[in-house]
Amino acid sequence: MSMVNSVVLVGRAGADPEVRVFEPSGDTIVKFNLAVNRPVRRQEGVDSTDWFRIELRGRQTDAAAKYIRKGGLVGIQGRLELDKYKDREGHMREIFVIRANNFQLLGSRNDRQDGLS
Repeated sequence: MSMVNSVVLVGRAGADPEVRVFEPSGDTIVKFNLAVNRPVRRQEGVDSTDWFRIELRGRQTDAAAKYIRKGGLVGIQGRLELDKYKDREGHMREIFVIRANNFQLLGSRNDRQDGLS
């Protein structure tokens, strides 16, 4: 039996992406948060929002940096990974990150954050 680590999300960018270029290689990484609605049954009340940290590397970083904007509707395909790091106080922390290998802009340029559900 083969194992699969595959994530597909559709949501709205929480902010314009952060772009880092690593010298001297010139490799680029684009990071942003994606808000994804999680609908609940009517009797439970208001829908909630899940936030995901997205990282994109490789050939699509230029397009992602140029076109992903806060509130924009984005589709993501990738895999879930656990990053470990030391915080400023020296404590080990863990965070789940979606390493996207593909993204797609959805909707039109005129869509606003509250314009689509």
